[in-house]
Amino acid sequence: MRAKAMLVVLVALGMLAAGVAALRGSGTRVGKGRGMRHQYKSRLPVLLHNKDPATSQYYEHRDGARVIKSSHFELDYMLGRKITFFCMAKGFPRPEITWFKDGIELYYHKFFQVHEWPIGNDTIKSKMEIDPTTQKDSGFYECQANNQYAVDSRGFRTDYDTPL
Repeated sequence: MRAKAMLVVLVALGMLAAGVAALRGSGTRVGKGRGMRHQYKSRLPVLLHNKDPATSQYYEHRDGARVIKSSHFELDYMLGRKITFFCMAKGFPRPEITWFKDGIELYYHKFFQVHEWPIGNDTIKSKMEIDPTTQKDSGFYECQANNQYAVDSRGFRTDYDTPL
């Protein structure tokens, strides 16, 4: 009798662990060890509707900053080569674009450069470059456009690729 109860508990724990693993589909890496190609399994972002009218007015303001074009979501790069991300935002007044890596704002240094071009009085184009790249440059990059009415952002995942 005790063995049956123990078996039921173990099966329940196994099912719980499998359910948790299935829910963790966002951002998990496949592959182990050094030099293995990493692949990301990701799900589409969840869209949350604003319940508070003030929040709705802020994020959905017609003059609010919006990212209208951006680089592809996922990029594999070769070590020592250049990686480039592109972001274009629109809003009035013209938005400012800030770049982040793994949630931390990036600042200029000799291997990291940002070029920006204003277009008209409501659009800005920004290009971020890292040259040369290292293993430490893999991660999640984000361009964030903001003005007094709204904030919008796009994310880019990178990982290094080793030659065969």
